[in-house]
Amino acid sequence: MSEYTLNAKVRQDAGKGASRRLRRLANEVPAIVYGGKKDPLNISVLQKELVKDLEDEAFYTSLITLEIEGAGTEQVVLKDLQRHPSKAQLTHADFMRVDATTKITMRVPLHFINEEKCHGVKMQGGIVAHAMTELEVTCLPKDLPEFIEVDMLNIEVGQTVHISDLSLPEGVESVALSHGEDHDLPVANVITPRGGVQDDADGEGDDDAEATEEKSED
Repeated sequence: MSEYTLNAKVRQDAGKGASRRLRRLANEVPAIVYGGKKDPLNISVLQKELVKDLEDEAFYTSLITLEIEGAGTEQVVLKDLQRHPSKAQLTHADFMRVDATTKITMRVPLHFINEEKCHGVKMQGGIVAHAMTELEVTCLPKDLPEFIEVDMLNIEVGQTVHISDLSLPEGVESVALSHGEDHDLPVANVITPRGGVQDDADGEGDDDAEATEEKSED
């Protein structure tokens, strides 16, 4: 698992007006640190530093060390992120404190592999349909994966990959499956394209038959 360090400052002023000034004048993103046995702490981080880290997918599911000016360091994970609806600007970030002995719940991205080599795609003319793009898991911070692979190699048309089919790293559990087998949700499947492969073949046969009939009439 990757680790990141992010510089931050304690934010004294709260409210929407103060947050707007912070973003406009200092180019900083208002944020909050919460969780654990400490009180929530309002902070700010530089927009450009946070944007740079967010370019790396692993940042979303990695431990982050916040070095807070005048308030020490905090071990956190990024729990929520808000963006401006029309501008390329971050408006707020939520960081959750973590400790080595307490499990956390996070959403981890799914990486689909072998889609082009998939049996149902290559041999049967199907297409892969994703039902999920991320999976909610629970684990200790040290076990948090950057992503989870979904291997589509041997999946045939009509088959579905469920959560229980995934190979989760040791110490990592699916939140959905912890609620019982009824929550074994579909992750992906291979489906027949609209119109169907067989339909196309049938259509070609009909055209050939029509052409033969026309020649006979001539």
